[in-house]
Amino acid sequence: MDRRSFVHAGLAASTAAALAGVSRGAAPRAPLSETAQPVQDPASASKGRLRQSVCAWCFPGMSLDELCELAKSVGIGSVELLAENQLRVPAAHDMTCAVANGPGGITKGWNRLENHDEFVSKSEALLPKIAAAGIPQMIVFSGNRAGMPDAEGLKNCAIGLRRITPLADKCGVTVIMELLNSKVDHGDYMCDRTVWGVELCKAVGSDRFKLLYDIYHMQVMEGDVIHTIRDNHQYIAHYHAAGNPGRSNLDDTQELNYKGICEAIVATGFKGWLAQEFMPRGDTRTALAAAVRICDV
Repeated sequence: MDRRSFVHAGLAASTAAALAGVSRGAAPRAPLSETAQPVQDPASASKGRLRQSVCAWCFPGMSLDELCELAKSVGIGSVELLAENQLRVPAAHDMTCAVANGPGGITKGWNRLENHDEFVSKSEALLPKIAAAGIPQMIVFSGNRAGMPDAEGLKNCAIGLRRITPLADKCGVTVIMELLNSKVDHGDYMCDRTVWGVELCKAVGSDRFKLLYDIYHMQVMEGDVIHTIRDNHQYIAHYHAAGNPGRSNLDDTQELNYKGICEAIVATGFKGWLAQEFMPRGDTRTALAAAVRICDV
């Protein structure tokens, strides 16, 4: 199951100017052992400066309860990207869900006016439930271009999102749009550059709308990750992590320096969550535990 399937199941002159210079740019996993114990190595005790989550869709062979047990055993406090009927499952394991799924999907998003009434209606039903479950964020997507100019899509997204941010504010839930790459994984996706996402945040004009900065995806699209985070951290509410290339383990076979990136995130004063969103290679628990240690700065 890929993420697109998982997620789908469950203004003007200044904007155009800001966008003008932007070009368009797993092996089988071992099941969780019934005897798995929390990490005990004193050298890897959590520093507690960056809260970590994990994305449920990356573990299709596990039940949500099994994933919660595994995540908790390696020091993770949240399992995220959950559907409405899953929102309260992490709490049964003394965990939380950092991000709930919102209306729409990666290809069908807020950049088309004809989707707004449906998405607003679903958001009005979802946001109070998300708040009641103690979940701080709801994810949304721009949708694909399908020939639409980026400036038009940005304007349309802002029109729709401004309809739900007052309720989001009342509920204490932040709506976050994910930055995804359109080069490898999600061809034609519109919100594929940080500058576009930042301009959308400015256009919406609410502290209850921010970005989900996916480090893997933005490495594929534009690189310069630490510099970009430092310059735009006020527009970022959440982070995702995966190794590149391959969208797999955070190990020495990939090119991103996650220790340095996480240090840079913490230095901005970030108090939110960073979620592991990779398809584990080799033993699942070993891969996830290693990623947690690397990002624990």
